[in-house]
Amino acid sequence: MTYRLWAVLLFLATIGFSWLLGGWAGYRMLEQEAHEESFRYTQLVANELKRYRPIPELMAEHPLMENVLLNPDNQRLILEANEEMKRMANIVGSSDVYLMDRTGYTIAANNYQRKDSFIGRVFDFRPYFQEAMRTGDSAVYFALGTTSDIRGLYFSHPVKNARGDILGVIAVKVQVDELESQWQRPASLHDAEMVVLDDDGISFLASREDWLYRDFDRKSPNPAPSLRYPNRSLEPMAITRLGQPWGVSAKAARIHISEPGVDQDYLQSRTPLPRMDWTLQVMVSTQPILWIRIQFLIGGLMLFLGVFLTWLYLRERYRREAELAQRGEQLERRVAERTADLENTNQQLLEEIRQREEAQDELKETQQELIQAAKLAVLGQMSAGLNHEMNQPLTAIQTYARNSRRFLERGETAMVDANLQEIANLCLKMAELTRQFKVFARKSEGPPSCIDLRQPIDAALKIITAQENSEGVTIDWQRPDEPVMIHGDLIRIEQVMVNLIANAIQAVEGVDDPRITIDIQEHADGWQCRIRDNGSGLPANSEQVFEPFFTTKSMKQGLGLGLSISRQIVDAQGGRLTGQNRRDGAGAEFILTLTRRETVE
Repeated sequence: MTYRLWAVLLFLATIGFSWLLGGWAGYRMLEQEAHEESFRYTQLVANELKRYRPIPELMAEHPLMENVLLNPDNQRLILEANEEMKRMANIVGSSDVYLMDRTGYTIAANNYQRKDSFIGRVFDFRPYFQEAMRTGDSAVYFALGTTSDIRGLYFSHPVKNARGDILGVIAVKVQVDELESQWQRPASLHDAEMVVLDDDGISFLASREDWLYRDFDRKSPNPAPSLRYPNRSLEPMAITRLGQPWGVSAKAARIHISEPGVDQDYLQSRTPLPRMDWTLQVMVSTQPILWIRIQFLIGGLMLFLGVFLTWLYLRERYRREAELAQRGEQLERRVAERTADLENTNQQLLEEIRQREEAQDELKETQQELIQAAKLAVLGQMSAGLNHEMNQPLTAIQTYARNSRRFLERGETAMVDANLQEIANLCLKMAELTRQFKVFARKSEGPPSCIDLRQPIDAALKIITAQENSEGVTIDWQRPDEPVMIHGDLIRIEQVMVNLIANAIQAVEGVDDPRITIDIQEHADGWQCRIRDNGSGLPANSEQVFEPFFTTKSMKQGLGLGLSISRQIVDAQGGRLTGQNRRDGAGAEFILTLTRRETVE
């Protein structure tokens, strides 16, 4: 139960830490985005101030301004000043340019032709006038116009004579539309607002129109009517301070705004604007914090599950390893107990293997002897034919010898020479016949080589035609003109051909017109030699004839081993021997397929 309790505690700690970490990361992200937006708008305001601040100073240096203030009753000068200010207002893009004397009385303005002209009005109460008169330097002020009731940014500068005495003040009013034209609501933030506050905490620029001229700081519970914002109630905002979240700077704080159409939490970030008593306040909705926390919760849970599953895996692995170690020890004991039995068994197996190898060697030797015995058996069967072939030449030789003695007694040497030539020819014929039988009787000389298939067929026919039972049988040997090169053993293939042709001669016994056809045809696997006869054919199951001791002949004609041994020989040469009845029904045919080799010149 201990590890389960630790797992629950770790699970709860992971949830709590993920929730806190998600809030920290979320607030940090929102504050960073708010700072970036504050920096952007601060730069916009600073650029706008830099743009308009030198303009009143340059206008104050114009000689016409000093002349008008020194001659306020000169209508021609005033008209020239009005036109000059109108031209200046068009150049700098300001809404109003006007000139006041030391009492704040307006004696010239660019809007002199309008009904709401500033001429004749007194603005000595305006801070921008008072500060310019007091400091003798430029001043900047934001307020609602008392005449136009339009928000404006006022830039002023004193007009001085050659001795440096202040004669009056020239002012330039720029509507906040110039600033608001560059106002962009922070698109990268989800549900964010911005306001610009004066030193009293009153908003005079806002992303929401209903938040203009509202008190965001509530410094005074009942704010008095302001000369800066005439006819504005300056109603306080319904803001609840919720403290500073963990992970944000001192400039940021969490607030809740309860206003018509708005009831949610924000993260506010305040930034002072340069050279002004203004404060830029960016408020970002904290709703994304929930989703960020949920993402961190999911990540924390996945991490917890990964660690927990890894721990379970390692725990199970260690347990399995302990079990395997224990089983290994038991297995080692069992192996040690059975080692002696296995060694004895191994010795027995080695002995059996040795016996099997000896048996295989004996089997191979027996097969070779069997092949040779079958060959000698064929020679034994052919001995009668050999005697017949040998008796005729011997009888002829005896006759030629007797006649030669008589011709020699008579002195007929020419006849004696002719008889001796015939005797020599008969001896050559007998030597060729005995040589062929000697070659056939010997064992194979070595591994298969490249031979001409016509040679073993020619040799086999010489042996077969020497037999008495071949008389009267027509053997049609369609001998190719070109060499037929194959891969095989000459003596072994000759033995196979002797067996096949001898079987064909026995198959045509008793046939009216006995005929055997031998031909060679090209095949995809090599060369095919076909031996066809017109005998009675094979049994229905043609493969049965290749079984050992199967025969349809009498015991005097053989034991039924010839075809079985022939197939073994052909298989050993990498070929194939098959037998079947002819398609025309007249006898059987045996097909010998051997591997092709290129002709050697």
